[in-house]
Amino acid sequence: MWLTDAQKIGVALTTFGGLFLLLGVMLFFDGSLIALGNLLFLAGVTLIIGPHKTFYFFARKQKLRGTVCFIGGILLVFLKWPFVGVIVETIGFLNLFGDFFPVILTFLRQLPFVGNLLRLPYIREVADRIAGSRTSVV
Repeated sequence: MWLTDAQKIGVALTTFGGLFLLLGVMLFFDGSLIALGNLLFLAGVTLIIGPHKTFYFFARKQKLRGTVCFIGGILLVFLKWPFVGVIVETIGFLNLFGDFFPVILTFLRQLPFVGNLLRLPYIREVADRIAGSRTSVV
């Protein structure tokens, strides 16, 4: 699968958004970095899947609680409450994107070094539990 130029830019924006969010949290919840990370993350997701699909993803009835928490957390960060905003935003993020964790885990298990680490007995059980994956009895 080949990515368009807009999708490549979207991946870069989403990555930088995640890095700015992480840096903002590491620097004692710096509101400016967290706000910038939120904007970059949302712009990146919009470029990756397109504006219409982004709107429908966030507007689905099943994802309404996650959307309200995610957008509410972003607003709290903009209103100078970064600690509370990040907590609310994280709850929304987990509600919105929690369905993708098993897919991400499967992808990570195919990588050379990370895959070997994730296949270790105790780490495998913990990773499966965190991702919500169901394992077979084989």
